Amino acid sequence: MRKVFLFMDTIVNKVDAKGRVSLPSDYRAIVKELSTEIVCYRSLSAPCIEGCLEDTLDKLATDIENSTDFFSETQDNLTNLIFGDAKRFTFDSTGRIVLTEKLLSHAQITDTAVFVGKGRKFQIWNPQNWAQEEKRIRAEVMKNRPSLKVQKENP
Repeated sequence: MRKVFLFMDTIVNKVDAKGRVSLPSDYRAIVKELSTEIVCYRSLSAPCIEGCLEDTLDKLATDIENSTDFFSETQDNLTNLIFGDAKRFTFDSTGRIVLTEKLLSHAQITDTAVFVGKGRKFQIWNPQNWAQEEKRIRAEVMKNRPSLKVQKENP
């Protein structure tokens, strides 16, 4: 049986004047088990920061290459905005990373950040923006009642 590593929970952490923020301890444990750093970039769909392990971005690169023409405008746009924007972050001795001004500005983060687990990736939000987004998401899900087909594992 393979060990599963998923970013979960919603955790609020302080951001200092230099942009340093502690990655939640559960998130750090995943990173330490599988890698030594995380990758962050500005979200393409929300005012937040996307974070993941580099192998997740590697899978994304493969998916983009397999689903779009190599020289297409779509592929150029996606790769420019994701990979041209992505930055690797390593932890300091206290488990903090230093977010860039570009990332902090995009997410409108000043002194507090909300880490939101999303399975193989996570997001970092401004607390007020996350509260509004979570409310919107819950209303949407309650209204549409999505269904999921869970695949059974082969023994």
